[in-house]
Amino acid sequence: MLFSGRRRKIGTSPQTELYGHALQFYGQPPLENISLSEFETFAVDRVKLLKTIENLGVSYVKLSDDYKKKMRAESKTLNFPYKLEASVKDDKKQDENEKRRKDHISHFILRLAYCQTEDLRRWFIQQEVDLFRYRFDDLPPDQKREFLHRNNLQYNTISASEKKALQEQLVISSYGTSGVTVESQDFYKVPFQDALDLVRTRKVYLKAGYVYIPHQDIVTIVLNDFRTRLSKALALTARSLPAVHSDERLQPLLNHLSHAYVGQDYSIQKNVGKISLEQIDSLSGKSFPLCMRQLHQALRENHHLRHGGRMQYGLFLKGIGLSLEQALQFWRLEFIRGKVDADKFDKAYAYSIRHMFGKEGKRTDYTPYSCMKVILSNPPSQGDHHGCPFRHSDPELLKQKLQFYKVSPSGISQILELVKGMHYQLACQKYFELTHNIEDTSFSLNHPNQYFIESQRVLGGGKDIKREMETPQRSQENSAARGSTATQEAAANASQGVDEMTEDLDCFFQDA
Repeated sequence: MLFSGRRRKIGTSPQTELYGHALQFYGQPPLENISLSEFETFAVDRVKLLKTIENLGVSYVKLSDDYKKKMRAESKTLNFPYKLEASVKDDKKQDENEKRRKDHISHFILRLAYCQTEDLRRWFIQQEVDLFRYRFDDLPPDQKREFLHRNNLQYNTISASEKKALQEQLVISSYGTSGVTVESQDFYKVPFQDALDLVRTRKVYLKAGYVYIPHQDIVTIVLNDFRTRLSKALALTARSLPAVHSDERLQPLLNHLSHAYVGQDYSIQKNVGKISLEQIDSLSGKSFPLCMRQLHQALRENHHLRHGGRMQYGLFLKGIGLSLEQALQFWRLEFIRGKVDADKFDKAYAYSIRHMFGKEGKRTDYTPYSCMKVILSNPPSQGDHHGCPFRHSDPELLKQKLQFYKVSPSGISQILELVKGMHYQLACQKYFELTHNIEDTSFSLNHPNQYFIESQRVLGGGKDIKREMETPQRSQENSAARGSTATQEAAANASQGVDEMTEDLDCFFQDA
């Protein structure tokens, strides 16, 4: 397994020194055995934390009071370090070391899961950098200086006399400084090539090849260093993947982590049949997410969907309450309007629908696709209509589609800006807010079926008028607070099997 050596007690472990520090660059990999259960739990919890960071980074000003308050709450809920302290009292040392251990190990697990493609690496680096920024900002000044020296970022502070001589230039060139603040804070003398971002934006005083950086801006240097180290580390990790994938215990876990979904299992049918066939057209315009809305429209126009679209849309319809009998009737009527006669439908397609509902083959209750699975797996090719419109559509085509659905110009601009930043789920959440005329959603969108249920709740005046399903994951913070560790592990195990099950289902959806 990846981590070698037996785990020792906190007092004797070689990791004790590492976990004795509040913040780290993750330069030293873990050196201990962990169980597969702990491996999975750590990884899923860190995915939750990083997704919270992504959501907060768009919804709030980074490092604002609200941002930090919610970050602290989520870190505490998921049992990650949430208030960084250099030294910990003896009665709390064991608990704090366990949090730091979890933080350390989970980071390296996700390196394995997110080094596989450029998109995954880019997303992972951005969220880890934002997490690091939040944690570094939370450190007191003396701990920041200690961190710099410990990681060989030994930038010297200028003397009081030099600071006084350069006071006027420092005030003019450094944002947010005045004569008083110059006197009360440290300034670092750094080679200009180590602070190109600050030089480029003219935020620092440059003289003789050195820049003078106020203590408040030294985080820029540290973040650049962290980003560079992490980018190189992910490239090296990618080279080791063949060896890691040879372990049949780890490969399934790593393959599913990048698609991780830990919310409600929408295959559970509590109110099967509550949705009638006559309602689907109306519901598609009011309560379907854009991915399902475009699939429904393509089906109505072409009277056919290729297997990728049938899987994505069929499982979604099953998740909102369509019964097996209704599903068979729905697909048969639509396909017969096209080039498929009733006999061919019964021979080539009916079996696959029964299989989807667990009535054929392995008799498995197949799970509707989560947003991450729609975004990251089986990208659409020409003639396909599945996938995520925010991820897979050309921006100009997406703009036209949003205009057709009467999204306001300012709303379209907001959505396209989120798409440009690769925040596809947040773009869908913004689409929800704009089409439902609400300013802020009270949930974190992770699943197309969650979108439908929340839409019905909004349109019903706060009540789900169509179904009485258990409330889905409202927000990462609230769901984690409500759920026990056992519940989280069960959800993670359920998400792990989604891809395996739907891969088996693929063969039944091929066009005849």
